[in-house]
Amino acid sequence: MADTPPDPLPAAATAVGSMPGTDVREAVAVVVGELGQGDGVPHLPELPARGPGADLVGRTAGLLAAVSPDLAVETTPTGWRFADAPGREARRAASWLGEDLDAWEEALTGFRGRVDASLAGPWTLAATVELRSGERAVRDPGACRDLAEALAAAVADHVAELRRRLPGARIGLWLDEPALPAVLAGSLPTRSGLGRLAAVDDPVVEAGLRTVLDAIRAAGAEPVVHCCAERPPYDLLVRSGAAAVSVDLTRHDRRDDDAVGELVEAGRVLVAGVQDPTGPAASPVGASVGLVQDLGHRLGHGPEATASWVQVSPTCGMAGASPARARATLERLREVGRALRDEEPDRGEG
Repeated sequence: MADTPPDPLPAAATAVGSMPGTDVREAVAVVVGELGQGDGVPHLPELPARGPGADLVGRTAGLLAAVSPDLAVETTPTGWRFADAPGREARRAASWLGEDLDAWEEALTGFRGRVDASLAGPWTLAATVELRSGERAVRDPGACRDLAEALAAAVADHVAELRRRLPGARIGLWLDEPALPAVLAGSLPTRSGLGRLAAVDDPVVEAGLRTVLDAIRAAGAEPVVHCCAERPPYDLLVRSGAAAVSVDLTRHDRRDDDAVGELVEAGRVLVAGVQDPTGPAASPVGASVGLVQDLGHRLGHGPEATASWVQVSPTCGMAGASPARARATLERLREVGRALRDEEPDRGEG
C-alpha cells in the first residue's frame, strides 16, 4: 500500500529508553532532533531522575494495574511490591506516562516512519517486583504466569494508544530484559541475601516471553527484546518470537557468533549497542563501525550485507549520562550508521 510507513534505513540509529533530566519536552526534542530526520528511529524517552514511577518498571507496573487490579503495586525501601491498591508512585507513573505521550505526540505529529517505545519484560518484572511476602515474584510460577498474561493485555492497550497518537507511524515495542540471564542461571539472590533463587527452565521462560511478544505482534507492532547483560540468550529470544534483539555489542563474546548468525539467518535484526554513553569518552566512529563489520565478516557477510541486518544504538539506557553527552551519543550513532551504509558524512552537522 502506498500509505504504509517506510521501514528504517539499514544501520539506522536508535536508542534504549532512558534519558537524563526531568523535563520530558527537552528529552523529546533531543530524541526527535537527532533520530527523527530519516536516518534514525525516535523513541519514547523515560526519565527515571524524576523519581519512582518514571522508571521503566514503574511505568510498566502502572500499565499492568490498569488491566489487572490484582497486580497493583506500591514502592518499598527496596523497590516495588504488589499491593491491594496502587500506591502514590504507581498513580504518578500513569500521570507521567500521559505527559510523556503528549510531548511525544506534539513533536512527532504527521511523522511517517518507525518509532519505538519500551516496557519492562515479564521476567525482569518478575525478578524485580516483590510479592506481598517480600520475596521476588519470580519465585512463584503462578505469579509469573499472571504477570505475563497481564503484560500481554497491557502491551495491546499501549500499542493501541501509540497508534492512536501517531497514526502514520510504524510502531516498535521493546521489552527490556536485563535480568533474563540471571533468571535462567539461578543467580538472583533471595530476600535474605543468603541464598539464590532456583533457575527458571528455558521452556517456561520462552513461553512467558512468547505470550507477550505475540501480543505485541497481534497489536500491529514490531516486537524487540533488549538484553544488555553478558552473553544474552540469542537462541531463546529468536524462538520466543523477537523480530529484533538489542545487545551491548562492546561486551560480545565470540563464542556467541554462531547464535548471532542463526539470528540473522532467521531474518531478525541485531540492534548493536556500540556507543557507551557513560564511558570516559565517546568511541570513534571507525571503532564502532569496525565492531559491527568485524562481526559481519566472521559470519561471512560483507559490509553492505551486514548493514542490512543491523541497527546501531547506545550500549544501554542513557539516564546516567549528561544531557550534552546523551545528545552527542545520538549524533555519533547517526555518523556510525552513515558509515555502515557507506554514505558521505553530513557536513552540516560538523
